[in-house]
Amino acid sequence: MYNSLNDAARWALEAMMKGYEYQSDFAKKYVAQGETAANARAVITVLKARGITVPDDARERILAQKDVERLERWLEKAAVAASLAEVLDEPS
Repeated sequence: MYNSLNDAARWALEAMMKGYEYQSDFAKKYVAQGETAANARAVITVLKARGITVPDDARERILAQKDVERLERWLEKAAVAASLAEVLDEPS
């Protein structure tokens, strides 16, 4: 539908959607998946920016993580950690 609109209609639709909270479980599922993927990429980006090497196996582990709370913890740790192990190692 979006692609069938002219530029003015697209602009108006985008303006109306700002701040809109999706109601359907279908839409919420895909929004959550996007947020999870963005958090995982953010962890990797912060580590790389801080000069911490992220080997392929660790990258795959981070990108495969679906627990939002764990990703948030990893992102917080990535901002201050001295090593990858400090980020990914969970206390027992």
